Amino acid sequence: MQITYLGHSSFKIKTATATIVTDPFAKNVGLKFPKTEADIVTISHAHQNHDFREGIKNENAFIIDGPGEYEIKEVMIKGIRSKISKDEQATFDPNIIFQFETEGGLTLCHLGDLNRELTKKEIEELENTDILLIPVGNHQTIGAEMAKKIIKTLEPSIVIPMHYQQAGLAPEFAQLDSVETFLKEMEIEPKQEERLVINSTSLPEELEVVVLERKS
Repeated sequence: MQITYLGHSSFKIKTATATIVTDPFAKNVGLKFPKTEADIVTISHAHQNHDFREGIKNENAFIIDGPGEYEIKEVMIKGIRSKISKDEQATFDPNIIFQFETEGGLTLCHLGDLNRELTKKEIEELENTDILLIPVGNHQTIGAEMAKKIIKTLEPSIVIPMHYQQAGLAPEFAQLDSVETFLKEMEIEPKQEERLVINSTSLPEELEVVVLERKS
């Protein structure tokens, strides 16, 4: 598996059989989305910051924007219906957590725009997560402290932060914390990589935090 960071909450994940893009974003985010091809596109919720389908070059990409279980090009995908916040009164607060199982049983989880603790049911569904893509910006999503708590609960082998302050983001994202805030909370020396190349036999024995360079 090869994971490339496209910015914000978007990643390009290449497996032996498929290319997946998560949460493609529109130009209002402030960053340029690198138009790319994909076999599968997952969308955590219907907002242009996460749902820029026009950014995908090919029209035959399989779009997943709701809960359910899917098997596409030998990738098992589970979309878990959740809510962004813990506000019980919120009428429009959908968030889809995506779990991917690929070659050799490697399991990856993308938490979307989560802004609360995981429920007991969600924790049970996400057990055995190897790689966790987690928001850390503390503005419209969880921040460093809550992210650390979730990481401790799920016990992934690798954590990749997303949805944090980056040069070029639009003013509406000015309140986002930097990735350094998260790294300080984690108290782990991160690995800085252009992309992550990993398989089920090369997972680290101890937790690793990997900060990926954004592909522009």
